[in-house]
Amino acid sequence: MKKYIDQGSKDTRSGFGAGMTELGRTNPNVVSLCADLIGSLKIQTFIDENPERFFQIGIAEANMIGIAAGLTIGGKIPFTGTFANFSTGRVYDQIRQSVAYSGKNVKICASHAGLTLGEDGATHQILEDIGLMKMLPGMVVINPCDFNQTKAATIAIAEYEGPVYLRFGRPVVPNFTPADQKFEIGKGIMLNEGTDVTIVATGHLVWQALLAAENLEKQGISAEVINIHTIKPLDTDMILKSVKKTGCIVSAEEHNYLGGLGESISGFLAKELPTPQEFVATNDTFGESGTPAQLMDKYGLNNKAIESAVLKVVKRK
Repeated sequence: MKKYIDQGSKDTRSGFGAGMTELGRTNPNVVSLCADLIGSLKIQTFIDENPERFFQIGIAEANMIGIAAGLTIGGKIPFTGTFANFSTGRVYDQIRQSVAYSGKNVKICASHAGLTLGEDGATHQILEDIGLMKMLPGMVVINPCDFNQTKAATIAIAEYEGPVYLRFGRPVVPNFTPADQKFEIGKGIMLNEGTDVTIVATGHLVWQALLAAENLEKQGISAEVINIHTIKPLDTDMILKSVKKTGCIVSAEEHNYLGGLGESISGFLAKELPTPQEFVATNDTFGESGTPAQLMDKYGLNNKAIESAVLKVVKRK
């Protein structure tokens, strides 16, 4: 199995901040809008270098989305920023009508997604956002795995014409993606080739999938690991090719299994190639207060849970 090395753990929200800094220097049409969370989104450098291209909207997220949609009419590329819960659930109507239905070139950038927001608890830990966003016609949904990939994704979506939902997180996680790796929207990344089971992971669960694959190898199970950073459009070609070889699949995500990556995969495979599948995700529940590590363990979002799912699904082949 190919070994991946943590180049120095960092939070993915800092990857977003680094990407915004670079866009501030290279793309004069990029503007930033924030709902009173500059520090949380790590965009202070962008603001310092481009004060005329930053708009502090305050705690008025619905207004932020409306303003962003308007800015696109003048050729600007607005990046909105707040917590994932407030980026999606609080402003769903504005996103649906003013951005998705209108086909506006708005980049909805959401930090503190999922359980790993931690101690702020269930009111802030949205586990439904991927489902909300992927159901909107024309919306691209991206969930990168580490600092480097989040930075690359931030830069890449500025070049894409159309609405995008970019999801990232608060905790420090292993940074293992090559810094120079090209980010291609809608193209999964094969991290490890295997023959017995396909593990498809997204976001913070990608590193956990690699750890699981390493442990499974010791048990004689060859796991193919795919990083699906773009949930919509889904890389169906890579997934189909993999399951034709392995005969079963495990999906892993920091999200409700209803409406998430796993459901997109199962819906596709049901039509193309019915395949035994197990889901590593939250099970139709809200979160609670705790450290990110405590919550990920309690809700079964870790390498041990992925291993257990693999052992279960290979028996179903």
